[in-house]
Amino acid sequence: MDLLKHSSRRTRLSEIVYVLLNIGLAAALLIIVLVVQSPWLAYGVVLISKWRALAVRPRFWFANLVANMVDIIVGVSVVTFLYAASGALWLQVAISLLYSVWLLFIKPRSRRSYVALQAGIAVFVGISALSMVSYGWNVAVFVVAMWVIGYVSSRHILGSYDEPMTQIYSLIAGFMFAEFGWVAFHWLMAYPLPGHRQLQLSQLALFATLLCFVAERAYASYHKHGFVRRVDILSPVILTLSVMIVAYILALVNGTSAL
Repeated sequence: MDLLKHSSRRTRLSEIVYVLLNIGLAAALLIIVLVVQSPWLAYGVVLISKWRALAVRPRFWFANLVANMVDIIVGVSVVTFLYAASGALWLQVAISLLYSVWLLFIKPRSRRSYVALQAGIAVFVGISALSMVSYGWNVAVFVVAMWVIGYVSSRHILGSYDEPMTQIYSLIAGFMFAEFGWVAFHWLMAYPLPGHRQLQLSQLALFATLLCFVAERAYASYHKHGFVRRVDILSPVILTLSVMIVAYILALVNGTSAL
């Protein structure tokens, strides 16, 4: 009985430490952004926070880094958003709180629905952050970054299905993202957020996330039934088309800004 009580106390202590460390990471990024003018230190903290991925034999480093790439993409994107929101402390605090929600309530979950949500968030925030900082980049760098986002997010989802063709499908998804990025790079459009024009909603990020949602629902239907049922993808397709139409109407009526 004493052993069980001791184990229970140790478990609660571990949970408290875990919560404090994750809140501390979000707070540390905010403090660094407020104090340091360059984002590189904050990016470094995000990478250092994944030290456990390298606390194994070197031959496992690549696999562990790929497995943690979704979390890394979200962390790097949060740093980018924090710097873009400079001058609006309330917005920076809100972004930090959302990052804490990611660290504590979304990232640790392993249910298939949460895994899909994790990948979707990585796609949306990753492309949003990429769109904000890549306006002066060479198109090849942008395309490679899009490939990475597509590859790791697809691999993240397919891994939850124990798909034997995960590597092949992920590579294909990465190349589709790369092609999408090459086409979209030449007319990146964004919708300024009310009250703060530095943070903008990337049209590419919005459309890519919606298309990924349709693809995930189609794959889930195929995995369960052996074919894609129309009823399973009808709602996602209608939602995606509706949002795209509304986005283009808003662009024509109100105008958008080029990134």
